[in-house]
Amino acid sequence: MFERLSEGLQGAIKSLSGKGRLTEANMREGLKQVEQSLLEADVSYDVVQSFMGNVTEKALGEKVLLSLDPSEQVIGIVRDELIDILGIEDSALSLDHDVNIIMLCGLQGSGKTTTTGKLARLIRESGGNPMLVAADLQRAAAVQQLHVLGEQLGIPVYSEEDSTDPVKVCQNGVKQAKANGANVVILDTAGRLAIDEELMAQLINIDRKVQPHQVFLVVDGMTGQDAVNSAKAFNEALELDGVIMTKLDGDARGGALLSVKSVTGVPIKFIGTGEHLDSLEPFRPEGMAGRILGLGDILGLVDVARQVVDEKQQAELEEKLQKGQFTLDDFKTQLASMAQPGLVKRMLGMLGGPMAQMNQLLEDDETEGGIRRTIGIINSMTLDERRDPSVISGSRRNRIAQGAGVQGNEVTQLIKQYEQMKPMMEGMAGKGMRERLKAVRDLHDSAMANPLGGVQKTKKSTGTRLSSKDKRNNRKEREKLLKQARRRRR
Repeated sequence: MFERLSEGLQGAIKSLSGKGRLTEANMREGLKQVEQSLLEADVSYDVVQSFMGNVTEKALGEKVLLSLDPSEQVIGIVRDELIDILGIEDSALSLDHDVNIIMLCGLQGSGKTTTTGKLARLIRESGGNPMLVAADLQRAAAVQQLHVLGEQLGIPVYSEEDSTDPVKVCQNGVKQAKANGANVVILDTAGRLAIDEELMAQLINIDRKVQPHQVFLVVDGMTGQDAVNSAKAFNEALELDGVIMTKLDGDARGGALLSVKSVTGVPIKFIGTGEHLDSLEPFRPEGMAGRILGLGDILGLVDVARQVVDEKQQAELEEKLQKGQFTLDDFKTQLASMAQPGLVKRMLGMLGGPMAQMNQLLEDDETEGGIRRTIGIINSMTLDERRDPSVISGSRRNRIAQGAGVQGNEVTQLIKQYEQMKPMMEGMAGKGMRERLKAVRDLHDSAMANPLGGVQKTKKSTGTRLSSKDKRNNRKEREKLLKQARRRRR
């Protein structure tokens, strides 16, 4: 997420840390690089000027220049100013009514309909009972797409075949929601390829006659200042309650995210970080600033972990850890919870520093595919072998490898990885989140060269192959990141 912006800001701050002594001249030189990084990220010019004015004033103060570690002071100043332009945290949904009506609007291609499903899932996970209303009567297959999403999520969808009146559809959908006992109705309204009078008139009509309690604009984060301009136009017509910014997992440069609150005054409520229906996060300015600066987002990481952890299984695991009974079956259960598409890379990105950089080097078959391959090896073992891997002889190893369709040395590597992990997991018993995260970092360092059980990648007959030079460069980069992570722990 925002790799170029992150690299630019971190590079600028790193240039300051390399100075023997900071003067006003080299401080200004470093801050100029910060400004250049923001402009290249397509941040609004006015926002950049305001941001740099505040940062420069604080960074050139005597307190910073004469401090023992000026670069650390600058990081703090830049982080605080990033949080300020991103706005205060405002991701809570006010669901104070018997039936709460949320209207989503946006241009075509912003991911509005998919976001409707994602938001419904998030509300249900929080204890709500949502219902979707298919009011996008302009785009072909929009109604069908929402029904497919509803079926995948197990959430009811209201639509009217051959209807041409979106206001009536929304009104009847709200009535149906009341009859069904739903407490949240999400209206998926029509979009256009561009803002026009007809689109705005239709949305204003729905807003006036249906009276939604909250109106959110869905914008494509990859469109830069166009997204900001769209937010400004929609807000003037509808008085938006918030923005949902999508596609931040792609090539978005970050300009829209860093500009929209300052330019429009509308808070960012949620961000879309992937194509899957669980890839919608409440927006946290502090966490986002930490990710951009490579400092990590621990609270965000905890939230993601809570979504994939089964509380009953976790309680049982805690009891086993305290007794020193962590088996390969338990290892498999932990891996299975991480096998959701994109989850490993998403969590690595939240750890910050070298681990976030490692995220850029991992391919899909080194994450989800590697996890499934590891689980396959464990499934090929007998119950006794999972409980006590020391009984696995050479002949047993070959039998397990054949059953899993892997090489014998991959079974050996998995067992070694488990033996490294077992005392570490058992040492986590009864510890708080801070200690557990440190243990995760230690585990990550010990297995960085192949982080998923030591399982090797399998060759594929299709797709782009890395050249020998590319592989060597990737290996060198991983070794470099390993050294950086170890130095940080010291």
